[in-house]
Amino acid sequence: MSAVSVPALILRGFPYGESSRILRFITPEHGLVGAIARGARRPRSRFSALLDPFGEGVALLSFRQGRDLQTLTAFDLTKSRRGLGRDLRRYGGASVLAELLLRTATGAASSELFERVGAALDALEVAEGEAIESEALGAAWTLVHLLGFAPELAHCTRCGREVDRDEDADFDYAAGGLRCADCPGEEGTRLPAGARAALRAMVGGDRPTVARPYAHWILLERFLAYHVLDGAPMKSLAFLLDVRREEMVR
Repeated sequence: MSAVSVPALILRGFPYGESSRILRFITPEHGLVGAIARGARRPRSRFSALLDPFGEGVALLSFRQGRDLQTLTAFDLTKSRRGLGRDLRRYGGASVLAELLLRTATGAASSELFERVGAALDALEVAEGEAIESEALGAAWTLVHLLGFAPELAHCTRCGREVDRDEDADFDYAAGGLRCADCPGEEGTRLPAGARAALRAMVGGDRPTVARPYAHWILLERFLAYHVLDGAPMKSLAFLLDVRREEMVR
């Protein structure tokens, strides 16, 4: 066992026992890391209010390779990101990113994944109006790509033909990408050229303004269920969709 100091971003925390907390971090060197912060819930704990979700800093861990749960001995907070709690869409979008990582990331090192998540949360914290959902959707699709699950958006998944950029096509959930008009199929949704261009841009790391964000969230939810989460629902995404539905009926 050795003392390891690593940059860390808190994805989730929950109580453990009478006074401790279990944390899940994403780190550049060790990927997804679980750690116990003993005594963190005591009134005079050295951790105090440092361990809120989405906070980022330097974690000092008592680290043993291959162990599921490390021991957190100190945490130097550099970014709290408490502004993510200003409204439900902002917090919901951040929660989607965190849950996606918790469900799919591994212990493999990935500095790019760590940096992209931090940058996405920073952008989401300061975004306003329609840009909030554009940032959240774009970040989610970029993470899908970085995690190795990107949809096929250039060629038909049935016949392999390249789909012209101005051509309408269906998004085949089971196949994980486009299905051209020449290929029959029952399950999917029409994805017009403009929506496909926006989706391609988001997967590639850009943040275009999305004309129908709710429809894009539904597409993401169904794609994840088929190809990333083995049909298991994402609680954070279900929460965000509920928020959007309530806003739409007002």
